[in-house]
Amino acid sequence: DLSLLRFISAELTRGYFLEHNEAKYTERRERVYTCMRIPKELEKLMFFGIFLCLDAFLYVFTLLPLRVFLAMFRFITLPCYGLRDRRLLQPAQVCDILKGVILVICYFMMHYVDYSMMYHLIRGQSVIKLYIIYNMLEVADRLFSSFGQDILDALYWTATEPKERKRAHIGVIPHFFMAVLYVFLHAILIMVQATTLNVAFNSHNKSLLTIMMSNNFVEIKGSVFKKFEKNNLFQMSNSDIKERFTNYVLLLIVCLRNMEQFSWNPDHLWVLFPDVCMVVASEIAVDIVKHAFITKFNDITADVYSEYRASLAFDLVSSRQKNAYTDYSDSVSRRMGFIPLPLAVLLIRVVTSSIKVQGILAYVCVVLFYCGLISLKVLNSIVLLGKSCQYVKEAKMEEKLFNPVLTATPGKPAGKQQSMFKSTQGISTDENGSTSVTNQPVHQKENTPSLLVTSNSDQFLTTPDGEEKDISQDSSELKHRSSKKDLLEIDRFTICGNRID
Repeated sequence: DLSLLRFISAELTRGYFLEHNEAKYTERRERVYTCMRIPKELEKLMFFGIFLCLDAFLYVFTLLPLRVFLAMFRFITLPCYGLRDRRLLQPAQVCDILKGVILVICYFMMHYVDYSMMYHLIRGQSVIKLYIIYNMLEVADRLFSSFGQDILDALYWTATEPKERKRAHIGVIPHFFMAVLYVFLHAILIMVQATTLNVAFNSHNKSLLTIMMSNNFVEIKGSVFKKFEKNNLFQMSNSDIKERFTNYVLLLIVCLRNMEQFSWNPDHLWVLFPDVCMVVASEIAVDIVKHAFITKFNDITADVYSEYRASLAFDLVSSRQKNAYTDYSDSVSRRMGFIPLPLAVLLIRVVTSSIKVQGILAYVCVVLFYCGLISLKVLNSIVLLGKSCQYVKEAKMEEKLFNPVLTATPGKPAGKQQSMFKSTQGISTDENGSTSVTNQPVHQKENTPSLLVTSNSDQFLTTPDGEEKDISQDSSELKHRSSKKDLLEIDRFTICGNRID
């Protein structure tokens, strides 16, 4: 009895029940809720990360000069107190002096770079050429950031390495010149970026600024449709935090240069305000859309951003120990690729050329401004430290502060690594097995046997049959290790791609 009438009637009256496929539709609804939660969770991570970058950036202007002064005072007055140990200066003091000298040398070298000539040279180029130049500058900035921290770390370690060891480097002076050259070239690169952005702000039809903002949306195409793991997304989040903070500093430099050209007329600031808001809004919108679709396509929950925030908080808390393994600003540089020295050199150069200090009252204002920066730095550090302790406690990561895991031995189980680490570092435990909070890591002696790096395959090849059961248990423990520990074990993130070595 097939007929057109019966077909139309069946199409109009047939029904279906969604509860027959409850799991599928529940999963789709959860994806929608995850996308709705992404803006809030992402911005909480961004907010915390930006203040971390601000803390490391303010350190260069506030506490670093004071630490350099104290180190120089100790070096000058050392004959009066006598040499109690083999070191003339502590390793942290040597690194502070090197940072200060690099900052001063690069600042004076920046005086030979004419900002006005660079501005007119860039302004004379066509819009398409400037768009290409801006893209090239972004790529070059990532490459410089990726390699720059390695250059600085090589200098710090070469200058503070124990002298008893066999020399396996080219010397402190060549490393120092490499670091100075890197900071100077990176500062020039950031200056060209700021100048290009300034030209876009001052163009009559705003076409260049529109093209530059549309370039942010091209970033979505290059990221959304790639496969991402949690570690890769953590790397991208850190890169986005660094990029957003750097853009804020570039906008500050553009506003300073424009206000100087208009004799600090406050009315011109309201002319720049819409363009500044457009740049900031486009950055936020691109980050939200990019992370929302990455988490959707890779089945990653929004709670992962709280894990990322706890990992950054862990770095801050661990660096506040008396004898920490690294300075906090260097830790931020390794995590996010944000290196404060080139940006600080450029900002000091722009401020000193834009603002003229004349008279006693002007110098008093400079001193008061410096005291205000120190107060802001201290307040920001206290608030960040309190929040970081809260995040670490919520993530239940307190025991990792005093039970470090050796990241260079992926083939060994975590328990054996911690026991070996305690025995070599001299961390004492009480009767209950809890580590002492007051104990700090000490330097290993040369006759201490080194920990060999072995892989899983090496273990199976060299282990007798009697230990096969133990190895299988260790491998099962490694499979069930939490993702939070994996984040902490990643010490260096390359910000040039999506692959983590």
